Amino acid sequence: MAALSTQVPPLAGLAITFASAAAGGDTCLTGAGVVLLVKNGDSASHTVTLVTPGTVNGLAIADRPVPVAAGAMEAIPVTADYRDPSTGRASITYDAVTSMQVAVLRVNVS
Repeated sequence: MAALSTQVPPLAGLAITFASAAAGGDTCLTGAGVVLLVKNGDSASHTVTLVTPGTVNGLAIADRPVPVAAGAMEAIPVTADYRDPSTGRASITYDAVTSMQVAVLRVNVS
């Protein structure tokens, strides 16, 4: 898994840097104002999955699949619900990585 860097846009704006989605998945920070941007440059739809660690009353919490249409871009909030207590980061997987690019942003929410 690749650890994605978090980009923090200043008030003057930011030219977002995208990275190729890693075949083995990626990780990123979580929290208020953290967003995963996913660009699907492929001709097919793909699914991005945020792994949800933990259980409720002994039952596993379902992971969050997010479909990204061909040629589309999705903004996916990465709240603290996805924070793995052992790493402090969210785990992200992809059904395929062909032409998939990702970026993580954290914006002020004050």
